[in-house]
Amino acid sequence: MFATLSVLAWFAGTKTSRQLVRRFDARCEGIASVFVRRSAMTNVSEIDDRALPDTGIERSEIAAAVCGLVTIRHQGRRQWS
Repeated sequence: MFATLSVLAWFAGTKTSRQLVRRFDARCEGIASVFVRRSAMTNVSEIDDRALPDTGIERSEIAAAVCGLVTIRHQGRRQWS
C-alpha cells in the first residue's frame, strides 16, 4: 500500500517522529565526540616529554585530561606582562 503525501506530512509532524529525530541527533553527537576525543588524545600524545610538563599534565593523565577529568595544576611560573 502506497503512502500519500498527506499521510507522510501528518507523520512528520507527530511527537514520535520528533523524538526519533532528537535521539538520532544525540547519537550522531555522541559518535562525533568520540572522534574528537581520539584526535585530541593523538595530538597530546605526540607532545615530547620535555614539553609535556609545561601543559600541567603527566603522560599517564592524557586520557583523563582529554575527557575533562583532570584539572590543570598551576605550575607557579612567572607570567610576563
